[in-house]
Amino acid sequence: MRLVKSKSYFWKIIITIGVVSVGFQIITLSTLAYYMVVPLGQRAAEDLASVITHAAETWHSLPANNQKVFSDRMFNKHELLISSSTEKLDDSTSLLPYLYFLETSLNKELGIKIQIKQTLGKDEQDWFWVDIPISDITVRFGFPRSRIGVNPPIAFFLLLTIGIFLTIVTAALLTQRLTIPIDRLYQAAQAMGKGHWPEPIKVDGPEELAVLTREFNRMNIQVKELLSNRTTLLAGIAHDLRTPLTQIQLALAMLPDEGGDAELMSSIHDDLNVINRLIGETLSISMELEEEQDAPTDIGKEIEKLISTIQTNGIEIKWSKTETPCQVLHPLALRRILTNFLVNAIRYGDKKPVTISYQCDDKNIIIQILDEGPGIPVEQSEAVFRPFYRLEKSRGSGTGGSGLGLAIVKQLADANKWAALLKPRNGGGTIAELVIPVKVKN
Repeated sequence: MRLVKSKSYFWKIIITIGVVSVGFQIITLSTLAYYMVVPLGQRAAEDLASVITHAAETWHSLPANNQKVFSDRMFNKHELLISSSTEKLDDSTSLLPYLYFLETSLNKELGIKIQIKQTLGKDEQDWFWVDIPISDITVRFGFPRSRIGVNPPIAFFLLLTIGIFLTIVTAALLTQRLTIPIDRLYQAAQAMGKGHWPEPIKVDGPEELAVLTREFNRMNIQVKELLSNRTTLLAGIAHDLRTPLTQIQLALAMLPDEGGDAELMSSIHDDLNVINRLIGETLSISMELEEEQDAPTDIGKEIEKLISTIQTNGIEIKWSKTETPCQVLHPLALRRILTNFLVNAIRYGDKKPVTISYQCDDKNIIIQILDEGPGIPVEQSEAVFRPFYRLEKSRGSGTGGSGLGLAIVKQLADANKWAALLKPRNGGGTIAELVIPVKVKN
């Protein structure tokens, strides 16, 4: 299923929903932080600042023998450690907003700048310290990181991460449910564009997609029937034309003295032969398109038979016999495609040698027929597969081509899910290539 593509409908929906959802969550969390978490943090910091300043004044006013008792009470009740140490401490590097609020509240309470310090306690926990000047001494207050308790940055990060995850999973499930019918239509349309006939698509999804799928299935059947009827009609017309043409040829053969004009009679015979050839090719394409039975086929032997039976007009055909394992395919279609490719290479190869090559890997069998003729312009390499299309110079009516050979190749290749290509050859000429996917053995 081709859902993971940068330009696919699936990813466009996922990205759109994801961006909107993440933006909404950021705005929501920012609003909660600004109107709820920040005010609560400021109020808590103001309360702690008030406790510290009040405790500093009380501690300083107590006799020395009562200061220890007061310190113990403050630690047990508020987790505040009181010390008279004057040891120099490092400034705090913590990014907790609470510490910023506490500094601001202390500055406001005392009217002087207070800088929070930080140390690492014996329990591997961060401790924060503030020095409160009282009269001629400084009282140091400390509290552990655990006293603050909350950790807003981590909380917001977790909420945002979980929200994004749930949004993406939900959006993916909903989007996949919507895009699966679209992807089926995409695959079927691609198959039809390549000349294949896909199986009817399952009708599900929203009403609009269900209607579209039903109409596509109906169109697929109608087009298939139309082409089948066209092929049958052409075959019938071609078959019916054979009888009067045969009678005309017999009547011409019975005329005495070549009808009195040998040149005219020769021209008439040539025209009848061209018509007969066109009829023969029309009948053969009809028969070959209807034939659907595959069989184990030795491609190497098929190529050897073709070389031994085809009229080369004295042109050398280079083929290095190689071991080719049997492949299950449509032998009649293979013979016709290779025959038409080889006939074209001989006809338009400027009487130079023609080379046949065979390659096989785990995925494809590639058969190439290479000529050394004038070649086909790149811009016309697809057009030449259309019925009765001719190149102005190399394939005019004087060469004898009917204009159906490559059209037959294209139709047979598409019907068998093969690829027929015409590519320029280095140094001049054309490479006629047939690519046959290797069927995986069950």
